Amino acid sequence: MAAKKAKSKTKAKAPLKKAVKKVVKKATKKIAKKAAAPKAAPKSAAKSLLGKRAPDFSMPTDDGGTVSLKSLSGKRVVLYFYPKDDTPGCTVEACAFRDNLPKFSTANAVVIGVSKDDSASHKKFKTKFKLNFPLATDASKVCEAYGVWAQKSMYGRTFMGVERSTFIIDETGVVRAEWRKVSVPGHAEEVRKALEIL
Repeated sequence: MAAKKAKSKTKAKAPLKKAVKKVVKKATKKIAKKAAAPKAAPKSAAKSLLGKRAPDFSMPTDDGGTVSLKSLSGKRVVLYFYPKDDTPGCTVEACAFRDNLPKFSTANAVVIGVSKDDSASHKKFKTKFKLNFPLATDASKVCEAYGVWAQKSMYGRTFMGVERSTFIIDETGVVRAEWRKVSVPGHAEEVRKALEIL
């Protein structure tokens, strides 16, 4: 009787062992396949433009005009890129540049804000906060040329957008200073101080 029970238990375990073996085999194949799959190359950081000739640009502005690097020859240019008009961080940054503009002018520098927003949006933003410098619309891949069009993430979602960045371009069109992934507090003052020693 005992021998029959033992034999019955062995038969019952056989299908279970077979099922476990099958699951393990499947999982092993999956892991091996994943390990063998080619991995995407990591995105490299934007190349520094420091000491190089600034990428040329010609962009429409909030007043219906156009601003180009060529037209600013002989002046120093503070070219700052920001994500979007009338958003908290971009507003604080714009107002800081506004408040420091007289000091920038003394240093023979002009300030230009750049985003992907259109001229109508720029005009509304400029009027609302009494900004005293031009806002330009990048409609021709200027952001890409300066390496500030980057992959961003928010709330678990990834997307392409403008990475907050600032460049100082000298009178001859050469980049003399750059800030990438800018932290807004104190940034305009930092740029002003850099102009004093360049």
